[in-house]
Amino acid sequence: MVKPFVPQLVYIEPRALEYPLGVKLRDKFKDMGVEIRETTSHNQVRNLPGDNDFQKYRTAKSTLVVGVRKTLKFDTSKPSAEYAIPFATGCMGHCHYCYLQTTMGSKPYIRTYVNTEEIFDAAEQYMKERAPEETRFEASCTSDIVGIDHLTHTLKHAIEYFGRSEHGQLRFVTKFAHVDHLLDADHKGRTRFRFSINDDYVIKYFEPGTSRLKDRIEAAVKVAEAGYPLGFIVAPIYLHEGWQQGYPEMLEHLEAALPAHAKKNLTFELIQHRFTKPAKRVIQKNYPMSKLELDENKRKYKWGRYGIGKYVYQNEEQEEIKDVIGSTIYKMFPQSRIEYFT
Repeated sequence: MVKPFVPQLVYIEPRALEYPLGVKLRDKFKDMGVEIRETTSHNQVRNLPGDNDFQKYRTAKSTLVVGVRKTLKFDTSKPSAEYAIPFATGCMGHCHYCYLQTTMGSKPYIRTYVNTEEIFDAAEQYMKERAPEETRFEASCTSDIVGIDHLTHTLKHAIEYFGRSEHGQLRFVTKFAHVDHLLDADHKGRTRFRFSINDDYVIKYFEPGTSRLKDRIEAAVKVAEAGYPLGFIVAPIYLHEGWQQGYPEMLEHLEAALPAHAKKNLTFELIQHRFTKPAKRVIQKNYPMSKLELDENKRKYKWGRYGIGKYVYQNEEQEEIKDVIGSTIYKMFPQSRIEYFT
């Protein structure tokens, strides 16, 4: 089982110590014996230990920056929610295909923000603008928030905040099984707790540093027993030899483990593997031995947001994905809904 994340190195922005959570985290890491450094801004985090880029990248992935979120304008987060709510950035996992490879650029360290009340105030304004419609907030667009929450409890705070809200809903997704501290949160059914799942081949070869499928499913059962609405993101759906058997087997394990009541309000989101040219360059630099197939000639080019295109599977392959995985979901979880395939 993957152990809960503990940073090797912590940087703290001076302004973070103006907030109670910043002081609390500084004291916590001091007590844990973690090396703490001061930085005027996360942009000034330089000279990380390591003899070469490869080592520095790995050091960065185990470095936590405690800071203040300055931009309180939320990005949109279609198709999973109306807005992305920013509690953290970066991830301690080493998923070869991850889009954070390029969005994080040369700064793959993890950042957590301590001005949570300001973030909630901003969320309140977005909810007011859309009321009486519900507004969904996605908490895991730029991080795996569960992966650090045993240290910060920011997510737990957010779950209880949205539990008290009239028109807000929270959503997040994780590849980590460290959920015990979230089980007693007063969520009032307003948070959908989702797990990213994949077949054994993908987890084994492309998701180092994350919880195994068995552990994620066990965590999902705990979450269901705690009364949370539950969901699963099957992503990235990756066509490898034997995938037509691997994905149904994964869903069989899930169906066998979940309690009956959890299957009544279950959501699935299906996301095929895709990559961009810049992502390919970064992946090959950071994971030079990866088995990940990144051949543009085998893919279809699809224009994306901001004019950056991505390479996705060919139309007939996409239809086969929908047929194999979609039909298995409907057969095993007839009361569930597939929210989208992209």
